Amino acid sequence: MATTLYIVGGIVVIFIFYMAYAYKKMKDIPNVANSKKIKVLNNKNFKPVIRSGVVLVDFWAPWCGPCKMVSPVLNEIAEETDKVTIAKVNVDLQQPLAGKYKVRNIPTLIMFNKGKEVKRFVGAKSKKFLMKEINAVAG
Repeated sequence: MATTLYIVGGIVVIFIFYMAYAYKKMKDIPNVANSKKIKVLNNKNFKPVIRSGVVLVDFWAPWCGPCKMVSPVLNEIAEETDKVTIAKVNVDLQQPLAGKYKVRNIPTLIMFNKGKEVKRFVGAKSKKFLMKEINAVAG
């Protein structure tokens, strides 16, 4: 019985150290500057931008590790294709927009087609996944 408790306790300690390591590693990911093709949205320009064709909006925050992981992927997509407009909303600065679109976790990526939400993705996604979804909507 005592051996089992030691094993379980050891596993718990290892898990806690791993989570702390993973958090620190993710937190230390450097910020990546936005591509010039990425639009930064706020309450004033949000509706006009999402009305024009297919738009993928990234709801993010500067302190979010997974958001930092998605940023270079979105930069690549913005530079490589004209099928979609890539836009970003900083949820710390634009809380009413995040609330309006029920963004509870970040990163949340919402794809709009002519102003209507057509797809929503929560969490870090790969370029391959996002391009497949963009091609499904934009053709």
